[in-house]
Amino acid sequence: MAFKDMLDQMLAAGKDLAAQGTQLAEKHMNLPPEGPERDAMLGNLGKGAVAGGALVALLGTEFGRKLTGTAAALGGLGLLGKVAHDAFKTWQADQGDSAHPGTPVQELPGAQAEQRSQSLFKAMIAAAKADGHVDDAERRAIQQAVSNLGLDDDTRLMLDAELARPLDVQDIAAGADSREAAAEIYLASLFVIDTANPAERSYLDRLAAALDLHPDLTAQLEAKAAAA
Repeated sequence: MAFKDMLDQMLAAGKDLAAQGTQLAEKHMNLPPEGPERDAMLGNLGKGAVAGGALVALLGTEFGRKLTGTAAALGGLGLLGKVAHDAFKTWQADQGDSAHPGTPVQELPGAQAEQRSQSLFKAMIAAAKADGHVDDAERRAIQQAVSNLGLDDDTRLMLDAELARPLDVQDIAAGADSREAAAEIYLASLFVIDTANPAERSYLDRLAAALDLHPDLTAQLEAKAAAA
């Protein structure tokens, strides 16, 4: 499975789960072994059933609830890119800036889309860890959940490494190869941040500085996120 497709399905499946309410996730927290009952449960999650099944498991952890909570309201990776692009264009117009901002994730070709998607997911993982609440038990639960997604070995190793990696805003910011990418990375992070939590707000502010984002642009991104 392509990483871009996996991330898109996770966000889309998360929207399905959000629409059905947290009671569905709680009811299905302990999925039965392989068989008709399990298949029926996953079938109830609609499009992206395998990704949805992983999200059910992820929702059993505080990390997973953050990773698939507000961001899931977008319903897909393309909409994340659109929200970031719209915010960027609004900011550009206010600044009188006519420079090309870059290409949004949903319009990138093959390998470039994969690279951007990985950068966005790394940003979401880092943001979800910003309050320091990912212990060994949660890490094991997350690893078990993503193992159901059919990811290749390299991708699973990348996920394991990111879960274990100390927070480093410079490393996350290094994934931005354009101003558009920087805006998307900030927005992806914002969707899993509780801005009322001082530690998480501090992480987001440090990320904005590392990405060299203008305060007016971050304000636009936050306004668009609130309206999504």
